[in-house]
Amino acid sequence: MDGHFTGYASLFGVPDLGNDVVSAGAFAASLGERGAAGVRMLFQHDPAEPIGRWLSLREDARGLRVEGLINLAVQRGREVDALMREGGLDGLSIGFRTLRSSPQRGGLRRLLAIDLWEISLVTFPLLPGARAAAPDGTVTPLARELRAFAHRLAPRGAPSPRTASAPSPFTQQTRFA
Repeated sequence: MDGHFTGYASLFGVPDLGNDVVSAGAFAASLGERGAAGVRMLFQHDPAEPIGRWLSLREDARGLRVEGLINLAVQRGREVDALMREGGLDGLSIGFRTLRSSPQRGGLRRLLAIDLWEISLVTFPLLPGARAAAPDGTVTPLARELRAFAHRLAPRGAPSPRTASAPSPFTQQTRFA
């Protein structure tokens, strides 16, 4: 891999493990204001670990489609690139502030407007289907196993931790998904 990859950082209409469902158009204002250059690419949501830049961020019918370039001049970037090549890392996760939402049946929260700050490459995304792949779409056997494991971790019908106890002020303002 040369550090270039594509994928989906968010999928529309699909509940994540925190019971949030992103609506089509939720990223439009934020992307219009910031553009790809204004959204950081981080490793594991760590602001001290920028690892590259986003070439393209756009909404399509499926979700938030991303195209990124890992900076191979950075040590962590080389490590992430190697992990992605071998299928040990392919999760994508968004860091955002909710601007507008509405409750849905079953304890779900529909996100209608999101202020997108960053997108991270992560080991376990909160939305199991949010994944990166090499531009040719290659998925290794290890990546398939990790995806299956993530789907097995997803609770079926379990209440959200957010509904079980009062959320902290931080989680009301900022969310990593």
